[in-house]
Amino acid sequence: MSKEIEDSRVHNDSRNEPFSSVLDKHVSRRGIMQGGLGLAALSVFGGFGLSGLSGSAVAGVTESGAAKSPLALAFESLRGSRTDAVVVPEGYTAQVLIPWGTPLNGQAPAWRGDLAVTPAIQANSVGMHHDGMHAFALDEASASRDFLLALNNEYIDQEALWAPQGGPTNADEGSRPADEVRTEINAHGITIVRVRKDADGRWQHVADDAHNRRITSATPMRLAGPVAGSDYVRTRYSPEGGHARGTNNNCANGYTPWGTYLTCEENWPEVFVNHGERSRDDARLGLPTERGRYGWETAAGDASEQDGEFARFDVTPRGDGPTDDYRNESRTFGYIVEIDPYDGRAQAVKRTALGRFRHEGCWPGKLVEGEPVVFYSGHDSRNEYIYKFVSDAVWDPADANRAGGSYDRLAIGAKYMDQGTLYVARFDADGSGEWLALTPDAKTTDDGRLDAALGLARGDLAGVIVHTCDAADLLGATPMDRPEWGTVDPSSGEVYMTLTNNSKRTAEDSAATYTNGGSDIDGLGVGYATAPTNAPNPRADNQAGQVIRWRETPGHDAFEWEIFVFGAAAGDADNLSGLTEANQFASPDGLWFDARSAGQGILWIQTDNGYEGVSEYTNDQLLAVVPASVSRKQGNAAVIGADDQAQLKRFAVGPNGGEVTGIFATPDRTALFINIQHPGNWPSGDDATAAATGTVRPRAATVVIQKADGGQVGI
Repeated sequence: MSKEIEDSRVHNDSRNEPFSSVLDKHVSRRGIMQGGLGLAALSVFGGFGLSGLSGSAVAGVTESGAAKSPLALAFESLRGSRTDAVVVPEGYTAQVLIPWGTPLNGQAPAWRGDLAVTPAIQANSVGMHHDGMHAFALDEASASRDFLLALNNEYIDQEALWAPQGGPTNADEGSRPADEVRTEINAHGITIVRVRKDADGRWQHVADDAHNRRITSATPMRLAGPVAGSDYVRTRYSPEGGHARGTNNNCANGYTPWGTYLTCEENWPEVFVNHGERSRDDARLGLPTERGRYGWETAAGDASEQDGEFARFDVTPRGDGPTDDYRNESRTFGYIVEIDPYDGRAQAVKRTALGRFRHEGCWPGKLVEGEPVVFYSGHDSRNEYIYKFVSDAVWDPADANRAGGSYDRLAIGAKYMDQGTLYVARFDADGSGEWLALTPDAKTTDDGRLDAALGLARGDLAGVIVHTCDAADLLGATPMDRPEWGTVDPSSGEVYMTLTNNSKRTAEDSAATYTNGGSDIDGLGVGYATAPTNAPNPRADNQAGQVIRWRETPGHDAFEWEIFVFGAAAGDADNLSGLTEANQFASPDGLWFDARSAGQGILWIQTDNGYEGVSEYTNDQLLAVVPASVSRKQGNAAVIGADDQAQLKRFAVGPNGGEVTGIFATPDRTALFINIQHPGNWPSGDDATAAATGTVRPRAATVVIQKADGGQVGI
């Protein structure tokens, strides 16, 4: 999630006590700081806590037991930078590709700095503020030089969008013009575009390719899974509850083994407004009560409005029932959306079984024939939770993607993503954890049934999904410091996730402060305004964040975890990973495990920093570390400690004002793709490393980083 649109409020309606004050087996926060966790973990993990999690539980050892040298990062860590340019290591190039406004077909004009964007132009051009992305091969033989790029367009910069007219009309009060609203709606969503490498090593998009298209906040799509067809999602637009319009504020992403793209709805609540009494789930998720983020609802009633295209953003109940108004419109958002990038005729599907909340992303777990398919997701808000979904169906390799083939991939998606069990994580301070099943008959912390505690009919799974956050509260899940991106080592199955920051967390011995959540269910509605520290989140007023790592134990109900690295400024008193000027970072956000061989790979860490201790030294950045090259030492608070500094390196730095986000590499690892979101005065041209000599209209863009000699990136 970009800090530009972050909702810093706390919406957690629970009395869940962090593990600093519950469970007789947990260790103290002081013990964590002194390495007690590593020692306690030794007896639990059989050495796992001290050796660190690597491809085979011991760094540098293959499955056969033979010694194996880990990969080595072959670049010098960069100095920090605060310029209007991307900085990469010596011997590398960085090219600007498909910035906002790039025409996808002949229905949009070529970009120019004074272009007045219209709804039609934006619907046929690359969207705004690039975020998560993934590549889809058209042919395995050409997968590293010609493929489809699926790209999230998370949100908009109204000042840049409406620069030729001096800014948006009635941004804060009054009615917005209908065509401005339509343009803004069309700037959100997803871009699918074909990109290709030329013989000279330069990349370009393939204009007018049949695959090129936009999916926006107005695109019709289907609902599937437990919530589809239920009373919770019946609206004036879809009385049967089977359809929705649009996907919004798509942050991180995911993909499936059968060749589809997963896009994740995160800060969607803010585009809605409810002027009446909010439903419990709307209040829990933070829907506004005065005006939506962009005031889209204020265009309702315009003579050109069709089928409630603007009215739907006001979910205030007005009719006799849900099919008379849009009171349930917000319940058609908050899901993982599956898209077939190969088939423009296939309607996108919202997979409701994976939960309804502010999804940061969705990452597949280790794939094993004959075992269920697993997806992980985080709720990116302060004091929120980590989830996983386990399919009922077991993986059949016959369902694997056939690159470029024409068949019904979404039918395969229905097989694995519409029936299964959603779990929420509880982290125990001894390094163990438990996955708590979010099923109607699950036992709450006071030993009641979950459906009854939520005030639902017996067995109402759709109701549990609609109220995912409340259900997680009732089961005693662990409030986390804004779970953002995750990634999985496909060899070991180890999962990494960034916990970006949390200024709403207090010291362990401080009393939690509570806020009235406005619940209409007796006994609930008391949520944290602040929460005490706990084992996986051991720092009060955590402005620098950390990366955690866990490994599943046999079955699907338990895991073992540790902190991989703490963010910090080099001079911080709580610099628990011993970072230096060469690698100091804060607010880890994007994350990707770049597998190079079995048990070997690079972990790339991206930042969205607002912490002055680091931001005064450098802009947002991309760091790299080979997990197999580091392991927990006795006394370390995290896997990466003071004697691992040479292993964690700064690889790239973004331009002023820009967030570094979204990441993947071509299969041959000769090109690394990242996104630069919300830059202040960039790009000046095709060379991402060139600073503007004057003022430019800022445009988020994808950046392709390559070695000048054509070799593999990073090594």
